[in-house]
Amino acid sequence: MLYTHIASPLGPLLLTGLPSATAPGGTALASLTVPGQKNAPAVGPDWHADPAAFAEAERQLGAYFAGGVKEFELEFAAEGTDFRRRVWEALGSIPYGATTTYGELAARIGAPRAAVRAIGGAVGANPLLILRPCHRVIGADGSLTGYAGGLDRKRLLLELEGA
Repeated sequence: MLYTHIASPLGPLLLTGLPSATAPGGTALASLTVPGQKNAPAVGPDWHADPAAFAEAERQLGAYFAGGVKEFELEFAAEGTDFRRRVWEALGSIPYGATTTYGELAARIGAPRAAVRAIGGAVGANPLLILRPCHRVIGADGSLTGYAGGLDRKRLLLELEGA
């Protein structure tokens, strides 16, 4: 596993990834986490620090935090169940500056309204914070609910996007 840390307004971000299968010399991102995040991976003894492997991700994230990037064009290698992958793909369809609810997200993937709790679990298990914009999912009453990186960070990201 390759990794690097990059500075951000949310604190240092830990990016992990694997060599890309489709872009020679590129990296497919497996996770992007913030300090104190629930279920964040810990750097393992057999991991290799390689900041250069994440240069494009760092460039796009820097532009995002500066207000210049609204969609990321990066390769992902995060693993999950079919259900979680469907939810994570749906997260990518939430426009910059917009929010949606867990119930609306369930409808986007064709899941019944009763699946809202499972949707919440999949959103909470998203290993690619910011890149798959789980911060754009809010409670049905408009409240800021659950965010693995903390509600203060969720609020900061939504304010950055003008949501």
